[in-house]
Amino acid sequence: MFKILVVEDDTNTRKLMCAVLKQNGFETYGAEDAFVALKIMDKQHIDLVVVDLMMPNMDGYELTRLLRLSWEHLPILMVTAKQEPEDKRKGFLVGTDDYMTKPIDEQEMILRIKALLRRSKIASEHRLSVGQVVLDYDALTVSREDKVITLPQKEFNLLFKLLSYPNIIFTRLQLMDEIWGVESQTDDRTLNVHVNRLRDKFREWPEFEILTVRGLGYKAVKKA
Repeated sequence: MFKILVVEDDTNTRKLMCAVLKQNGFETYGAEDAFVALKIMDKQHIDLVVVDLMMPNMDGYELTRLLRLSWEHLPILMVTAKQEPEDKRKGFLVGTDDYMTKPIDEQEMILRIKALLRRSKIASEHRLSVGQVVLDYDALTVSREDKVITLPQKEFNLLFKLLSYPNIIFTRLQLMDEIWGVESQTDDRTLNVHVNRLRDKFREWPEFEILTVRGLGYKAVKKA
């Protein structure tokens, strides 16, 4: 399920956009300003961001510029009441991928978002290959040659996260927040159990290994 972040300071508009997105099969996160949005981005994988232009503290132009610095390929849809050509040009110059003017046509918004997701090839990234190993995000399977293992969702999400960023160290807190959710009461023991289960299941597979980084967390290492 794709995860969409809606950054909009008007509460009713934000709730409406999130509701429409949920009805169309997306998981949504709402942020009332740029600072909340950046905090969410630091803790949660997001597939696409919808950014309102006129917001207090930091406008959509500056937020888009900051997002583009850290997330080069993240699809960004800018939404604004401004309709002047120079406003659109400025939006594209700072890094937005598409532009919609208010009032928002809900069907058009969904079509634009789906087009952006296709264009950014995020859909194909939900099928991750590591040597002969293929992780299918939608089926929760890990396959190698003629062997297919279906994982529980938390285990799959954990493995997919680690293998998506080989050699990158993730702290225990980062992994617990992203896989189980910020509000979850999950502790280190649950994470350790899931890592050990993955190690047991794929111990004989030569393509990758999950390493413990003492005092920090975990990382996946590609070996083939």
